[in-house]
Amino acid sequence: MSDTNAWTVGRLLTWTTDYLKQQGAANPRLDAEVLLAAARNCERIALYTAYDQLADEPTRAVFREYVRRRAAGEPVAYLVGHREFFSLSFQVTPDVLIPRPETEHLVIEVLDLLKTRPADADAARVADVGTGSGAIAVSVARHATRCQLTALDLSVKALDVARRNADRHGVADRIEFVHSDLLAATPVSEPFDLIVSNPPYVSQAEWDRLPPDVRDYEPQSALVGGATGSETIARLIPQAAERLRPAGWLLLEISPMIEAAVHRLLGQDGHFAALATVKDLAGLPRVVKAQRF
Repeated sequence: MSDTNAWTVGRLLTWTTDYLKQQGAANPRLDAEVLLAAARNCERIALYTAYDQLADEPTRAVFREYVRRRAAGEPVAYLVGHREFFSLSFQVTPDVLIPRPETEHLVIEVLDLLKTRPADADAARVADVGTGSGAIAVSVARHATRCQLTALDLSVKALDVARRNADRHGVADRIEFVHSDLLAATPVSEPFDLIVSNPPYVSQAEWDRLPPDVRDYEPQSALVGGATGSETIARLIPQAAERLRPAGWLLLEISPMIEAAVHRLLGQDGHFAALATVKDLAGLPRVVKAQRF
């Protein structure tokens, strides 16, 4: 093979980007870089100084298999086993939802509220309902040292992933992991200062229209909130009202399509005030904040 046809890092990235684009990938260049970095067992940034380096056959064999599976629709995060969230690397498996950048807005709002607590206050008690990979709970624990977290999930396998991520980032001593349907397993007598959740909020009709790499691979139970998308939130709101201290906060990630429904449910519950919606970088409603009376 001549030098012009050699499979260098740069040539692999160019060819794969074009191929994945033809297969309908939304972010073909990023996918190619993440997969090649995993195949080379290096950081993605290291690829930028290795464009002219030859990729050996064992690396190309691993990379080819990654690309084949990605072209078939399998999410990159499941292929490489991790996803970055809030500048931290989280292990992910098909048992958990892949963390999205939009959820970082939820973490920011939690951290901002925790900063308003008096310096002499006891450590805040925070519940992360439907923790999945633990991305929210671990990120909060890493950036707010004066809080104790309870991470809850109905999936035992998801809790195992979350525990590993807590261990990985050195915060397992401040997070209690609880197998629970929403907040059902937590006693009303031990209230929280803040309850946060990225609950299932996709409607059944929306689920049917989701891209195949979401619908065919990610856990439906972590995405679909019911026929209208707000059914899980409707169950969570009264449970949160019972378990929040007076002036405590409930923060929910939502779909823009159900913002009005969530505000209505909070109003009907009768225990919340100071309702506010935070928009994401695209200007879409993403986080609803409500303060307990």
